[in-house]
Amino acid sequence: MPLSVVVLAAGQGKRMKSDLPKVLQPLAGRPLLGHVLAAAAELAPDAVHVVYGHGGEQVRAAFAGALVQWALQAEQHGTGHAVMQAMPAIPDDHTVLVLYGDVPLIRAATLRALLERAGGDALALLSVMLDDPAGYGRVLRDNAGNVYRIVEQKDATRREQAVREANTGILAAPAGALRRWLAALRNDNAQGEYYLTDVVTMAVKDGLRVEAVVSPTVAEVLGVNDKLQLAQLEAEHRRLRATELMLAGVTLADPARIDVRGSVEHGRDVYLDANVLLEGAVRLGHRVRIGPNVVLRDCEVGDDTVIHPNCVLEKSAVGRGCSVGPFARLRPGNRVADGAHIGNFVELKNTELGAGSKANHLSYLGDSVIGSKVNVGAGTITCNYDGANKYRTTIEDGAFIGSGTMLVAPVTVGQEATIGAGSTITKDAPAGKLTLERSKQLTIDGWKRPVKAPK
Repeated sequence: MPLSVVVLAAGQGKRMKSDLPKVLQPLAGRPLLGHVLAAAAELAPDAVHVVYGHGGEQVRAAFAGALVQWALQAEQHGTGHAVMQAMPAIPDDHTVLVLYGDVPLIRAATLRALLERAGGDALALLSVMLDDPAGYGRVLRDNAGNVYRIVEQKDATRREQAVREANTGILAAPAGALRRWLAALRNDNAQGEYYLTDVVTMAVKDGLRVEAVVSPTVAEVLGVNDKLQLAQLEAEHRRLRATELMLAGVTLADPARIDVRGSVEHGRDVYLDANVLLEGAVRLGHRVRIGPNVVLRDCEVGDDTVIHPNCVLEKSAVGRGCSVGPFARLRPGNRVADGAHIGNFVELKNTELGAGSKANHLSYLGDSVIGSKVNVGAGTITCNYDGANKYRTTIEDGAFIGSGTMLVAPVTVGQEATIGAGSTITKDAPAGKLTLERSKQLTIDGWKRPVKAPK
């Protein structure tokens, strides 16, 4: 049956105490709503409808490229009212799956299990067993175990409040029937709202099966209403991703101090030390070792490479058998070939570093093409920017760059050339020769250092 997903994302989130709409609050580097849309996309639906309201333009701008249809809920009158706003665009022969933009950890596998129980003659809702269900609507079953009603906390009797099975709000229903039920909703309840949950009673009266699927975990159905809950789900997300990595064979020095904010592909015998952040798309080869306090953002690291402590790598590819750091920074656009060494306090940007080449200390290499087996001495700087334009530095195979060298781009250092320490090179240096540039050293006799006048 065709599937339409409706994501409710119109809430203001007053308890967040933030100018940012609730569904844009970040979890694992992605807005809450982004997590929900990603789970929905795994179901390959025919359409995704996002019901927006508070901070609407911010929400739409944040997801300007998303394949969703937008439905405005100008005034918030409850969950039933919110779903009504999306229904005009949904055909009667679809199944409608209702999700929430502030429930970020919901899994596609759980939603598939829910959809298997829904259909033309059935409504399926997702419930959860809670030790303390305070604040949640309760799932009421008859003596045969059949669901006949959902009662909200504020409308529940004391006996009903003792029920531990809680409603998550996530449900799947046939669109034609759902449209009819929504039109019949009333708001004569403690909150004066149109409850989506009231469609359960209507489905029972119409003779449809109502299936309650219990969520396999509590965390995936938890919503976020304040910064404390946001932090709790952030911690749960870290735990889940750490568990995935360890079960896949990655060694974590401390599973409580690893943060995965994207996708990770990895080989065998990978080791990640404490406080490693993996963001975006990260690929780690066999036997890669990542030291503590390292950030990898959209990076590829080859087999047997070691990233030493306190490095930041962004949008860069590092080859096999390399050594990077400690305290190195690779800004976007670098390609580091096999066996290269990048040492402490070295920064690369948009640079190719050839096989076996070394830049071990205190250097900046930007907009450069560096050949194989090049030695870049400490304190070398490629002067690539004149304040308006950027220029390229080329260092050919086997060159030796002495310490404290300024290479003023555009400039080429030839194959096997040597640059004397302390030089400022403004013209091409020929292959196989020593090139140096130094001002004459002077000693001034009789010179005296200035002395402060006594007070």
